[in-house]
Amino acid sequence: MKHPDGLYKAFRLQEITQENYRTRSLRFAGPLPGAQPGQFVMVWLPQVGERPYSISSADPFTLTVVAVGEFSEHMCRLMPGERVWVRGPLGAGYVLKGKRHLLAGGGYGSAPLLFLAREARKHGDVVHVCLGARTAEEVLLTDSFTTIGCHLHITTDDGSLGSQGLVTQAVSAVLAAHVIDTLYGCGPLPMLSALARVCRQALLRHQLSWEALMRCGIGLCGSCELPEAVCRDAGIPTGWLACMDGPVFEHLPD
Repeated sequence: MKHPDGLYKAFRLQEITQENYRTRSLRFAGPLPGAQPGQFVMVWLPQVGERPYSISSADPFTLTVVAVGEFSEHMCRLMPGERVWVRGPLGAGYVLKGKRHLLAGGGYGSAPLLFLAREARKHGDVVHVCLGARTAEEVLLTDSFTTIGCHLHITTDDGSLGSQGLVTQAVSAVLAAHVIDTLYGCGPLPMLSALARVCRQALLRHQLSWEALMRCGIGLCGSCELPEAVCRDAGIPTGWLACMDGPVFEHLPD
């Protein structure tokens, strides 16, 4: 056992859902106690290494994994009955504010937002979800969002599904047509920066997850330290580390 301190717990893979050509949702036996939407876990595979992953469900504990590198490819090759070792939940997650929510996800940023949407719908809240991707085959979890009663808005770069354009265009359209209390975002850095600008112009409270930048998950590698220009633009203190101080940061309207 690599981690004799007992911080890591073994989880047995129970069920696999193929979400698209390179993405799988891995459902493990049992819950992850205390997990909140937007938090992450450190996952360890023997003789492979460890990586941070956001949580797409706490009960049953579920990770949505995109095969984009050696570690994630190993994760996507796991079969039911096999185990992973998990430490967490870790980090600062989302906190639901108000009763009318707008969730904006880019690429695999939709995974932690599904967890958040489920929590909001449990309270009967209104949830609009804007999902953006390059093509139709890369849009994730649409059926899961609609099944729980979310209002879904999709954009793709090539127009192969939903409206052609960027997810920020869908966000602006929703804000023009509906009263929203809080926006919650997760995705690549340029998308998050654009969302921050849209929300500032609309004087809208927003919570953005910068988890896509994380690598080591323990504050050593420095890859998740936001550039100073991004911090200034988004109102985040310089030196802020997504894995240690976030990954979610709440931005209040000026």
